[in-house]
This record gives sequence, C-alpha cells and structure tokens, in this order.
Amino acid sequence: MNTHLAIPILLAATGILSAAAPLVTRTVPSTATGFIDFVVKVGDDTLPYVVYVPKDYDPATKWPVIMFLHGSGECGTDGLKQVGQGIGNAILHSRDRWPCIVVFPQKPNQKQQWEDFDSYVMASLSAVREKFSTDPDRLYLSGLSQGGHGTWTIGAAHPKTWAALVPICGYGDPASIATQIKDLPIWCFHGGKDDVVPPQQSRDMIDALKKTGADPKYTEFPDANHNSWDAAYAEPGLPQWLLSQRKKP
Repeated sequence: MNTHLAIPILLAATGILSAAAPLVTRTVPSTATGFIDFVVKVGDDTLPYVVYVPKDYDPATKWPVIMFLHGSGECGTDGLKQVGQGIGNAILHSRDRWPCIVVFPQKPNQKQQWEDFDSYVMASLSAVREKFSTDPDRLYLSGLSQGGHGTWTIGAAHPKTWAALVPICGYGDPASIATQIKDLPIWCFHGGKDDVVPPQQSRDMIDALKKTGADPKYTEFPDANHNSWDAAYAEPGLPQWLLSQRKKP
C-alpha cells in the first residue's frame, strides 16, 4: 500500500476521517471533522501538520487543544506518519476519550531536536487557534521520545502558553528546564525497561522539579521498554486529568 495513503485509508475505514474532511484540505468548511491536513509557512519553509477535530465539534464552544510531538521514527515531510503513533493511535481506538482538538506537526529532520523547530510548532498552534474555536486557558503539550524531549524543552521555552505538560519517555537537562516549568501541572511517563531513553532521564527531571517545590505526577511502567506511549495514552485517568487543567492567571 502507498505509505502516503495508508493512514488516511485507515482513518476513513474507522469512520474517524469524515466525508466532510478530504485528505488534503487547505480551506476547511466549518463542518469538517476528523484528521485534516494543513500546511504552515515559517520563513521560507512550508511545513505540513494535521489537525484532529472531534466529530461533535461546534464553533460555538471553546475547545481544548493538545499539541502532540512525535518521535524520531515519524520524522519526514509526508504529513501523515506522525498521526499513526501515540495519541493519534489512541484516538483511532477510542476517540470518545479525547474530546479535544489535537495538533500534529511533523519534524522534517530526524537528527535535529524539536526545539530547533520551535517556531514551526508555535506557528501551527497559532494557525489552529485562528481556524478553530479554542480555549486559550486549555492548551496542552505532550509528546513521546524525541517528542518527550520536545515537551520538556518547548514547554520550558513557553511556560505561559501551556496549561499542562505530558512528556513520555523523554529526556532533557533538568538544571535548565525544571525551574521554568515548576508551576505547570505535569504528568510524566516512562518504561522501566527502556533501553533507548533510560528511565533515569525522567526520574532526574521529576527529582529536579520536586526540589523546586513542584508536585509532578510520575508513572513508570515496570515492564515497558521504549514504547511506553501506548500504555500512557491508554491510562484511564489521563484524558480527564489533562483536560481539567487550566492555565493559571
């Protein structure tokens, strides 16, 4: 199967990609829902991103928004792979658990970190907030592996933007990050047997946060290797916890 079509066909088969949401959409009708393809221009670059819009989206309501940062395996410019892992996969299996808009930028370069594309992430968030009715007090950041690192670093770069962070099997420098995000609600996840990003990376960040007086949540799945994201996004209490967080005045 053509890899550019595999994910959209799966989405259509599950009914999550609605008939009102064509595979490539630039000007979106107000009735469009499902996974919708966009591009955003940042400097001289035009980069793809996908937006998940719930089936019962109503512009009369201000919707929470999750920015999702994928891992190294989903890097590229096809505009699709980043939907197939992590929260995108969780939505495919149980979309009713996620009554929110989700933004899926795609990092084009596997060797660069997410903070190198900070302007792209923030530009796609701004574009979504212009296109859809969103709640400015309920903007969340989450990601896995390289995206977990991006959650730490971009969260620290824009602490007043986010209402909460959910980093999964990520890594980062606790000394430069913890003080910047100490006031944010955080739920961090990692696999106890992770041999790609050692769980000590998350443990050290949590310890550094606690030393600032913060009270982060930390869940370590003892038998999980690097793919702790499926278990994290399937965590029964995660959607309710995350979507109940509001930006502090």
